Parts: sequence; C-alpha cells; structure tokens
Amino acid sequence: MLEVKNVTKRYGKNVACNDVSFTLEPGSLTVLLGPNGAGKSTIIKSIIGFLKYDGTITVNGMNNKSVGARKVLGYIPEMPSLYPTLTVIEHMEFIARAYKLTNYKDRINMLLERFELDDKRKKFGDELSKGMQQKLNLCLGLLPDPDIILLDEPLVGLDPHAIKELKNYIEEMRKAGKTMFISTHIIDSVDMLWDRTIIMQNGQIKANVTRAEVDQSGKSLEDLFFEVTEGIDKSSVSGEGEPEA
Repeated sequence: MLEVKNVTKRYGKNVACNDVSFTLEPGSLTVLLGPNGAGKSTIIKSIIGFLKYDGTITVNGMNNKSVGARKVLGYIPEMPSLYPTLTVIEHMEFIARAYKLTNYKDRINMLLERFELDDKRKKFGDELSKGMQQKLNLCLGLLPDPDIILLDEPLVGLDPHAIKELKNYIEEMRKAGKTMFISTHIIDSVDMLWDRTIIMQNGQIKANVTRAEVDQSGKSLEDLFFEVTEGIDKSSVSGEGEPEA
C-alpha cells in the first residue's frame, strides 16, 4: 500500500502540489489525470523520493525514502535519461547489478524482445531514436519487477505497436497483483482496465473516484475530466444525457 498524506511542494513562491492526499491499494491500477502543469509529475517525483516536500509518504508503512521502500518501488520517468556511452544491453546489466538482481538474463531477453529492442543490443544510448530511447526507458524501469510501479506519461513517443504492447504488459502486471500509478494528460490513452482515477488541477486533487463510481454516474471519463477541470458537463452539451437541475 502507498499512502500520500497532506503533501505540499513549493518551488519558491509557486505551489506545485497543495495538500495532496490519496491511497493506492495493493493490486490496483490508478490513473492520474490532469492538464499540463497540474502537478502530476511533481507528486510522482515526490513519491519516488527525488524531491523534498512537506507531508508524509509511506510505502507498506515505511518512509518512501527508506531502503525497504525503494526495493518495492519502481519508476518510469517521462523523459529517458540514458548514458550515451553505454549500449542497450549495458544499460540493462547496469540496472540488474544496481538492484542486485539474480537470474535476470531471461527477463532482459523477454523485455527487449517485447519492446522490439532485441536487435539494438549493441546500440549506444545516443544512437537510439527518441522512440527507442523511450522503449529502453520502459525496459529499465520494468526489469527489477517492482511491486509498486509509477509511470509518468509512459505512452509519449511510442509507436502504435509499442503502445499496444505496453498496454498488454500493464494488464498482465495488474493481473499479477502489481500496484500501478499511471500519470497522463491524454485521456484517450486510458482505455486499459483501471480501478480508480485521480484528477489534478493547479496542484490540487479535484476528483478521486473509482471506476464503478464513474460508470454509475452515466458519464464517461472524458465527461468527468472536463466537468471537473473546466466546469463543462459534456453529456448535456452533446445531448448524451439530461442536464443536471
């Protein structure tokens, strides 16, 4: 379980996240939605321990910056940060050794094959296209097989085949009981089976609802998003439902 309690992050006078609280239940898939600048990346970087903040974040009861928490937390950043002089396979070996993994060769092979990097093993980081860098970024984050996985805009830069493969892999991880937190500003990309959505705007949580609650409302996720962030009831505007009294 991951618990975020009253987290506030300031950059000077700018408040990027303001009193943010939520819980990720074990084995759940939570989608974090919000327009650009909503504070999504800030809260994810706070959870992974990259930023200082006010408030409390715990992972299975442990402080998120503790060694125990780091062993079960995985992070796939929005922008790949690769070593230009390491090859694809050397990147994978580096992560495997950093996490002190054992019997990891088959997992490396599986990930490189699934994300179409098997024939790029000897390519250096700076020789890869942006799309290939993002694929390697995914493989590096998934290699340790963490119990809780944070994905920040994971579909950006991927080709259609890679997007389909990642969504399939996300569903497999969900069925395996992994806890996933996926941040995106592209609503159309959220067509996988999610359990809860959190919508942020201006550094605050504007909605925190389950899929069942959204379905019972008779509105789509897109309807809810625009209603929350822009005050627009799309179902009534488009004629798909009766306007609220």
